[in-house]
Amino acid sequence: MRFDRYTVTLLTLRTDAPDLTAEQAGELQDRHRGYGAELQERGLILARGPLVDQDDERYRGLSVWSVDAETARSHAEADPAVRSGRLAVTVMTWMMPAGNLQFGVVHPPRSVAEAADG
Repeated sequence: MRFDRYTVTLLTLRTDAPDLTAEQAGELQDRHRGYGAELQERGLILARGPLVDQDDERYRGLSVWSVDAETARSHAEADPAVRSGRLAVTVMTWMMPAGNLQFGVVHPPRSVAEAADG
């Protein structure tokens, strides 16, 4: 059997994340979303989004990438929310039977306001 391989990144809230005001957190979230949207529009990220209703609230977001682990890590570590010290990145490879997943082209939200309008 043939397997497809995807690079996956998991974003987790750091235990030593800086305390932010609501305004600072909103601005950082907009920069984080804008950065991710740009990578998705360039085809580097196939799918991405926040994690909700999870047992461990530290798990914040998941992305599936079209690139190798090293390239994904480099881009994920450049995310404003990671660079600020709020989030940490874990990189892994996900394998599944070939053809099991297909990804469509979507217009990703670039800000909190844009996501709320959707």
